[in-house]
Amino acid sequence: MAEQDKENFRDSIGTISKEGKRAWVFPKKPSGRFYKYRKLVSYFLLAFLIFSPFIKVNGNQFLMFNVLERRFNIFGFPFWPQDFHLFVISMIIGVIFIALFTVAFGRIFCGWICPQTIFMEMVFRRIEFWIDGDRPAQMRLAKQPWNAEKIRKRVIKWIIFFLISFIIANVFLAYLIGSDRLIQYITDGPMAHLSTLVALLVFTGVFYFIFAWFREQVCIIACPYGRMQGVLLDNKSIIVAYDHKRGEAENGRKKFRKNEDREALGHGDCIDCKQCVHVCPTNIDIRNGTQLECINCTACIDECDTVMEKINLPKGLIRYASEDEITKKEKFKFTPRLKGYSAVLFILTGVLIGMLFLRNDLEANILRLPGQLYEHKEGNIISNVYTYKLINKTTKEIEDVSFKLLSHNGTIKLVTTDNFTVPAQDLAEGTLFIEINNSALNGDKDKLKIGVYSGDKLIETTTARFLAPRSYN
Repeated sequence: MAEQDKENFRDSIGTISKEGKRAWVFPKKPSGRFYKYRKLVSYFLLAFLIFSPFIKVNGNQFLMFNVLERRFNIFGFPFWPQDFHLFVISMIIGVIFIALFTVAFGRIFCGWICPQTIFMEMVFRRIEFWIDGDRPAQMRLAKQPWNAEKIRKRVIKWIIFFLISFIIANVFLAYLIGSDRLIQYITDGPMAHLSTLVALLVFTGVFYFIFAWFREQVCIIACPYGRMQGVLLDNKSIIVAYDHKRGEAENGRKKFRKNEDREALGHGDCIDCKQCVHVCPTNIDIRNGTQLECINCTACIDECDTVMEKINLPKGLIRYASEDEITKKEKFKFTPRLKGYSAVLFILTGVLIGMLFLRNDLEANILRLPGQLYEHKEGNIISNVYTYKLINKTTKEIEDVSFKLLSHNGTIKLVTTDNFTVPAQDLAEGTLFIEINNSALNGDKDKLKIGVYSGDKLIETTTARFLAPRSYN
């Protein structure tokens, strides 16, 4: 029966009351060694997230995810629709990288790197502490009637939250449509781009809803990563863990009493102060063991260390540790699972780097015009009509572009001019005719090799099928 009661916490969520309603979380303001490290990491990542769309590398936006036009920039490398396989490999590498760290260090991504956690805990929550006060003050404010003080604090907080959500929405839009276009829209004025303004306000509302109300529910309910960690974790994973061997001992935890010999009484070092619960942003009790709601934010570690220091007991009752380290005193090992993930990550990264180096700056596609047959001209000349599309993936114009047959003797005639320019980060398309003497053809469908030249320099090769009368020689 005791074991059953001990496991009852798994039947409910800490943010839902017994009546099934939302139980609002009022976490205590964190402090301590890990919190200082988290602030440094968070502010660096915030700066990275905000400024990345506005940084250019070789004329390319550092990070861009233009889904509408299917154009992506990752660390300054442009990816066009024709490079979608490279983008997919990059995303797979990112997933495996997160999985590797989850196997090794649990949900550390959520507590230290996830934008949801960084914005919630390091921006919105800190503003809330500044306006409403710490945990007790927030709880009193929530219960008190709507007097002048409560209205003033709520209105100020909501306005600031909305403004920050609006800024986040603008940054998000810069990732989607490009920072240059966003700046142009701002310069033109909101009335010149009403559809964009509406979309911007919708995103602002979404971000405001998430950070002002939905909050930790994103991590608990919406985000699938918490469920995924249950599959990836094992007893050797380093996570934020409560040392139940030391904390419970033989007779369990007990409130602290001065000058009491806890060891002689058989009680553990946990004094059941519940500060680790009060400081938790998802309102869980880490002493119950690994839970999907835990985002490894380390707030409970800092709080427990502070309490242990005050009562002259060793720190580390809650710490980064594996289950095997707590129960068997085993140190971290590079397990076969970690070796497997590392090998896959290494191979895929090598493949991606190789494909990036082999990728040409110009993508050429030449296709026969659908529904068109060949034309038989004087002198036994066979003519086929084609459409061409050249995509310039660089930030510089490619000038004096022309086509030459490399596999057969023949001529290529453009409908417009013989030489043209492909604009930077744009495409050029048109129509051309290829004419070859029938005697130089091997059958009814010959494969042609065509060179694309910039001046006298060969910059790309492509192939096309040539339709001709069947040869009976």
